[in-house]
Amino acid sequence: MLHLPRASIVLALAVGVVGQGILSPPPESRALQCVLTDAWPSGPGTPLLPQIPPADLQSIMRQVNPANINATIVKLVSFGTRNTLSSQTDPVRGIGAARDWIATQMRAYAAAARAGTTASVEVSGYEQQPANSIPFAVNISNVVGTIQGSEEPTRVYIITGHYDSRNSNVTNFEDDAPGADDDASGVAVAMELFRIMVKMAPPKATIMLGAVAGEEQGLFGSGFFAKQMKAAGMDVQGMFTNDIVGSSKADNGVVDAHSIRLFAQGIPSTATLAQSQARVSVGGENDSPARELARFVDSVASNAFTDMTVRVIYRLDRFLRGGDHRPFLEQGFPAARFTEPNENFAHQHQNVRVDPTTGVQFGDLIEFCDMNYIARVARVNAAAIWSLAQAPGTPKGVSIDTSQLTNNSTLKWTAGSSTSLAGYEIVWRPTTAFSWQAVVPVGLVSQATIALSKDDAIFGVRAVGKNGYRSPAAYPCANC
Repeated sequence: MLHLPRASIVLALAVGVVGQGILSPPPESRALQCVLTDAWPSGPGTPLLPQIPPADLQSIMRQVNPANINATIVKLVSFGTRNTLSSQTDPVRGIGAARDWIATQMRAYAAAARAGTTASVEVSGYEQQPANSIPFAVNISNVVGTIQGSEEPTRVYIITGHYDSRNSNVTNFEDDAPGADDDASGVAVAMELFRIMVKMAPPKATIMLGAVAGEEQGLFGSGFFAKQMKAAGMDVQGMFTNDIVGSSKADNGVVDAHSIRLFAQGIPSTATLAQSQARVSVGGENDSPARELARFVDSVASNAFTDMTVRVIYRLDRFLRGGDHRPFLEQGFPAARFTEPNENFAHQHQNVRVDPTTGVQFGDLIEFCDMNYIARVARVNAAAIWSLAQAPGTPKGVSIDTSQLTNNSTLKWTAGSSTSLAGYEIVWRPTTAFSWQAVVPVGLVSQATIALSKDDAIFGVRAVGKNGYRSPAAYPCANC
């Protein structure tokens, strides 16, 4: 067994890999950002190290361009307001003009797709009747670009931002609501990744990158999208909303330009009381599908290649706020929310104005966005969704044998049928640790026994592709 300090291993990995020039990180980069512990735990297997981006993913990250992101946000702000209640037909102002421009841009990207890569763009929606902060019937339209998976087209991974905006009054659709950070920044991330990924060889699973509407009035566009996926029988194994990802400077002056928060729910929204009790009884409340998804993102995206640290937050969302990942969670899909580390609330949900007493500028203006920071957020999203779509799917039907008292632990799962599947690994960690800390390769099997008590550790099973990509781990909780 290895008993080396994890920091030493990570530093050696950074020198050995980054030093070879596979991808030159920015000078200020810290060596392979990740959660560190003092020492590896004693037990079976070998230390689990952060996943290094393969060459195709590195190519995607290199192509993320802050200038493109800036151009997208400038254009979205130019529509004056993108309030859900604003004009659907004015060619230069309002949410309709923004919707049409996004669709035109994304269709141009799809038309430039690499030969053999199937890319399409759909504008879909419905008429929302008066409800909540919608005083009259209004069209809710989403613009979604799809890159079809080459092997498992019904296994889907999604990234969205919301293109609607608001000012101090959510029903004020006449005055300006620039929405640069909230949420042109998230839309710019999704559009930039679509521009790049359509030029790659197709991923093994389907990727969907989109801009949704009606978020400020009640998550209407995302709710429609999630229900679409459920009705179509799509196996959505991961969804991320990027909402307010444009700035790293808080209203108190604190700056954190190299981290992004990822909010991940604990006990699933769809769990029954019995399922919740079963999860709590085995200590699985911190191992929901959403949190396993978040751990995965940390493992593939907290590194020198993104120059970012993913700060996983054990909450559904911030206090008093809500996001477009919630409807996907309510449909039973793993989902999480990216948000900048330090929010400036003078620049969110505010009329554009200068306070005459303090001189403070209010309003969600583009001058407060950091395009290089947004580009780093885009690289985090690229690492997450490409790693998911190129890996085998998350194992299903994972359980742990509790039929007898034993100091060993036997895990079982449903074997996958993909020809790209190389085998499986069991990962484990102490019950108090955030991240998986050791890995045991077990081969192309559907059951394995580990010489470690299930009373003392948390276990997971992940799939390994022949291309080296690995899935998120699945927690063994048959009755959860």
